[in-house]
Amino acid sequence: MKLLSFLDGNRESWGAVAENGVVDLGRALPQYPVLADFLGSDDYAGREAIVAGHKPTMALSDVKYLPVIPRPEKIVCAVRNYLDHHNEAVAFGMKREITEFPPIFLRVWRSQVAHNAPVIRPKVSDNFDWEGELAVVIGKSGRHISQADAWDHVAGYSIYNDVSVRDWQRHAQQIASGKNFVGTGPFGPWLVTPDEIGDPTKLKLETRVNGAVVQSSDTSMLIFSIPRLIEYSSTIFDLVPGDVIATGTPAGVGFTRKPPVFLTPGDVVEVEIENIGVLRNPVVDEA
Repeated sequence: MKLLSFLDGNRESWGAVAENGVVDLGRALPQYPVLADFLGSDDYAGREAIVAGHKPTMALSDVKYLPVIPRPEKIVCAVRNYLDHHNEAVAFGMKREITEFPPIFLRVWRSQVAHNAPVIRPKVSDNFDWEGELAVVIGKSGRHISQADAWDHVAGYSIYNDVSVRDWQRHAQQIASGKNFVGTGPFGPWLVTPDEIGDPTKLKLETRVNGAVVQSSDTSMLIFSIPRLIEYSSTIFDLVPGDVIATGTPAGVGFTRKPPVFLTPGDVVEVEIENIGVLRNPVVDEA
């Protein structure tokens, strides 16, 4: 099942993709104002029957998407978590070692944009780089979650583009300043439930800029697995429904190229992940 958040006029809602349309579950289930509330509810296990009881209210082609989880409490992002990306960073000249613990940082929800929405290059930089990533969405609360239990806390999967302002990222050892500009976190187009994903450790990932492939890898290259990321994050935080874990990006980013290649206004970035779909965003300059 594919679940998404969207705008119906000025009203935020959420729903399910069905028959090339969207079932407006935000209207049908007012007890769950946002998708994250439904993910954490007892009704989530019965989602197939719930959706089957309703008809689509709009065509999928007419949907104005919101980020899958518009206001997650936490967006936990893994750093250099693909072996191929780690190797390209080292080859570029960065002094990096694979650590015992997953390096992470936090994104703020206000940095997010939806599928098809413009991603915004800030006025202060032209070092604007792509990072296609698999996103894990939490559905069950927990703290000190073991790796053995981690899969039980996953509501589904989506696509993230952790677009990075590289020069600001390097202002200090902590990289969050280059990762939280407004309008730089595409997230979408929807959440796909685990039963439709297959093996999440072997998903193909491809990023394209103006149709040209710039990243091509798969999730078997992850250094720290999804269960390890959940275990580590839940040791620090209380994970709650709707929290997002962006699992890192593979090789092929722009800054390691010679000469570097960065996104410019008019470019279109697409991140495609097997069994999920395509997250597409045009690039614009900050007004």
